[in-house]
Amino acid sequence: MTAPPDANAPKRRPGKPGHGKHTGNARSSARMAAVQALYQMDVAGTPIAEVIDEFVNVHFVAPEAKEAVGGADPVFFADILRGVVRRQRDIDPMIDQALAVGWRLLRVDSTLRAILRAGVFELMERPDVPGRVVINEYINLAHAFFDAEEPRVVNGILDRLARRLRPAEFETRPGGGTASEPRAETGTSGDNGEPEEPKG
Repeated sequence: MTAPPDANAPKRRPGKPGHGKHTGNARSSARMAAVQALYQMDVAGTPIAEVIDEFVNVHFVAPEAKEAVGGADPVFFADILRGVVRRQRDIDPMIDQALAVGWRLLRVDSTLRAILRAGVFELMERPDVPGRVVINEYINLAHAFFDAEEPRVVNGILDRLARRLRPAEFETRPGGGTASEPRAETGTSGDNGEPEEPKG
């Protein structure tokens, strides 16, 4: 089980809550935007249609957004948001089970909660994205928002749930290695860079 940092004292990077510095390609930027949007929906109660419209028509095109979410894939972004909302009753109990005894998702920092929900949704419903790429992408997002233990929490929880949701990808081959070695997504909107090996 993985124990998250105390939600009352997250060591967040300087800046506005729910926003972090991140650079990447279209899908990486879409994931960053999705985490920000899920945070906004969670904290401010913004309806999903309104938050999608706000991000796609304002944040994605604003000059100051270039460093964080500029060039984000709007379709991938909206798919994550709608998917998390649609599957939240399945996602949240799974994360609760992966947390340390005595911890519940509602006690976790809101940004960390958004990262975990988005990551678990991708593991559940985006088989086109390799599990290890999903894990690595959301570890990187946690690093963009936090300086403390949160990236390790994301790693531990997503790795544990990935092995449950996608066992074939994590089967150990004779002589070492797994059935699906880490690789980046392909295509113009895919993730670039070789993901690091998550530590379970």
